[in-house]
Amino acid sequence: MSEQPATRAEAQDEPDDKPMPTLLEQMGGISGLIYSSVPVVVFVLANYLFDWQAALWAAVGVAVAIALLRLIRREPLQPAISGLLGIAVCAFITIRTGSAKGFFAFGIWSSLVYCAAFLISALVRWPLAGVIWSTLNNSGFKWRADRTARLYYDVATLVWILVFGSKFVVQQWLYDQNDVGLLGIARIAMGYPLTAVAIGVTVWAVRKADKRLAQLAAEESKPVEEPSPAEEPA
Repeated sequence: MSEQPATRAEAQDEPDDKPMPTLLEQMGGISGLIYSSVPVVVFVLANYLFDWQAALWAAVGVAVAIALLRLIRREPLQPAISGLLGIAVCAFITIRTGSAKGFFAFGIWSSLVYCAAFLISALVRWPLAGVIWSTLNNSGFKWRADRTARLYYDVATLVWILVFGSKFVVQQWLYDQNDVGLLGIARIAMGYPLTAVAIGVTVWAVRKADKRLAQLAAEESKPVEEPSPAEEPA
């Protein structure tokens, strides 16, 4: 019984602040990334076995089921809601075009928009890789004042431009070829692998830029050595 007060005191001493979730955790973790690919796989398979109408309903049904599953398991709902909205837009375009390939049109043109946004940001010397990272972490934009630090973010932004640009070029070509099967494969194969590469380069750029800024800050904080009396001119 005498140990209970000490236990309560220890519990009070524990910090209440929980660590901020990582970007991957905010996206739903590994399971969230996998879940987001399931409706696409279901659509491609159902379209091959039946037709685009059945495939569309199957994809929508799977997306709704995944959202309900995450709700029941009390997992983050943001990825599920985003997935549902994305599937809804794809379904709308598919119905409007009356073709299975319309399911992929939104993703294709989104890649072009992202590519253009990153390209423009690089041209105006506000590389979007650095802007997004600094905004998410509320770390400010001191790196823009240093040419070397900004160059690292330029490199990361260039990689994102290549990722989104390659997605658009390849998938738009498959779209014009009306190859729904390969479109689905390209959508998944060019999704997470290329994104993982771009994220890796961005992390490298962040570390190099932070190291550069820390080095500059250390140099600025060095005290200025005053000349000793013996060295002063007569």
